[in-house]
Amino acid sequence: MSAPDYSKQGYKEIIVTLDGAVLTILMNRAKYRNTFTNQIWADLVHVFDLCDRDDRVHVVILTAEPTAPAYCSGAELAKGWSELWDKDAEKEGEHAHRDTGGILSMTIYRCRKITIAAVNGHAAGVGMTALQLPFDFRFAWAGAKLTFPFVRRGIVPEATSSYLLPKLLGTSRANSLLLTGSTVSPDSFYIKDLYHQILPTREAVYPAAKALADELATQTSQLSIAYAKALIQHPGESVEENHLLDSRAMKILGASPEGEEGVASFKERRAPKFPGRLSKDSSLWYPWWRRADITHRKSKL
Repeated sequence: MSAPDYSKQGYKEIIVTLDGAVLTILMNRAKYRNTFTNQIWADLVHVFDLCDRDDRVHVVILTAEPTAPAYCSGAELAKGWSELWDKDAEKEGEHAHRDTGGILSMTIYRCRKITIAAVNGHAAGVGMTALQLPFDFRFAWAGAKLTFPFVRRGIVPEATSSYLLPKLLGTSRANSLLLTGSTVSPDSFYIKDLYHQILPTREAVYPAAKALADELATQTSQLSIAYAKALIQHPGESVEENHLLDSRAMKILGASPEGEEGVASFKERRAPKFPGRLSKDSSLWYPWWRRADITHRKSKL
């Protein structure tokens, strides 16, 4: 694909900037506490899909203005919950409806680039689910008020949170958050392990996230990241199956120019210049984990 101009995509509720290999998405609804609307949903789904396919992008950061009242205070509820689904969907069957938060969560989760949520304000509802859980790294302001309020609002945890949160924190702590709807701070026992780093001020959150993004954008292989994320997200059902999956990935990358450059840069004590790009090399790997023959090569032990 040709390199997209992010300033000409017609986004209405986000501001997108590309600095080197780091793409920053700024939620631009501070006046409305960055509430989640159909428009911001459409903007975010589009930009994450676009940057997944843009070879220039190695890392994506989602954040808000640190002066905004909230990182995201949840869904816009002026017209109630019914705005969250197509009223005609039920005519097609009971499973015809697709939660928009879940669509966004899966779009972010499937992004083959490194993703970072820089949570520099209070967060509730979808601000905790789709806008945090599917990311690879999360940074948070220590003073943020965080809540999964769904059971206190007569609905259920959405945006695949009932799948992702137990995987990230364990079922017990997920229960303490999802089944109580309590408000916690990032350093709470129940949620602190969700965060890569907790910062003392709002203003410190994005710079800390950007520093990690800049490091990873220049020091890691785009293909290695995609393979590693696939291994993490699509584990085998046993240690033996995982052994076959990572063996296959190791062979593919180790025998490629990526692996050669990794060794050469290490020996020469210089920064790596990995040549691989997903646009031209993706046919080698997607969906490579589904092609693994787990019955191949019986162990001799």
